Amino acid sequence: MSRPSGARERLTRVNVYDCQDPAERTTGLDEAVNALGRGALVVLPTDTVYGIAADAFDGRAVAGLLAAKGRGRQMPPPVLVGTVETLDGLATEVPAVVRDLVKTFWPGPLTIVCLAQPSLAWDLGDTDGTVALRMPADETAIALLRRTGPLAVSSANLSGQPSPHTAAQAVAYFGDKVAVYLDAGRAGGGTASTIVDATGERLTILREGALTRAELAAVAPELAEEAEPTPDGDAAADGYTSSDDTSPNATTPDGATSDGVTPDGGTAAAGEGDRAR
Repeated sequence: MSRPSGARERLTRVNVYDCQDPAERTTGLDEAVNALGRGALVVLPTDTVYGIAADAFDGRAVAGLLAAKGRGRQMPPPVLVGTVETLDGLATEVPAVVRDLVKTFWPGPLTIVCLAQPSLAWDLGDTDGTVALRMPADETAIALLRRTGPLAVSSANLSGQPSPHTAAQAVAYFGDKVAVYLDAGRAGGGTASTIVDATGERLTILREGALTRAELAAVAPELAEEAEPTPDGDAAADGYTSSDDTSPNATTPDGATSDGVTPDGGTAAAGEGDRAR
């Protein structure tokens, strides 16, 4: 197994797979699938930052993900999917305008907070019947998601710390608490996903990230003149915006800077930079 650039001794004690090498990528994906299947945690690249993942339908694994990050149930992780069609299996009462947004921006840096299918047997935390969904534009992440199904994914950082752009930075946070690290080089754009809440009477932008209001309004005109979300907004939504812990220009574990990352790098609307943005 290769060791990511900038990694220190800690990398010798963890399972890091170089996904830029075809053979090692295949082995890494196999190991990641096996690890997730037994309830362990995996770090994977996305088009924004590196994320820490658990089987979305394994409540103990999700609880372990939150504990590893130092987060509580009030900050539920978003769920990453490998196909657009998965939207209807996980969400209900999806407005036509949301389908237009998904058609335009998935895969990509758009997270949609939807009403969750009530029949789903999962426990992501205090979601108040909602789920934040995203399809990342990352080849390795999609390859994994299409084998495992939906994954609960938060940015691979400790709560309150900068989100990682490299596997080495994620290793510095979690070490052997994570079973498998998939290293695909520096993660995408570095800016968190934009979060849109589709659970109310009208769409609301909870966090403007990689996609701007203007870009979204070109598809969903109702977002053009929307006021910024208020602090007393929905609690579950607030939890999603907080799930990505990042600070602009903060120093990351290996001395690099988290360029262009927004301060909330996390999962929902309140606290933490974890949403695999």
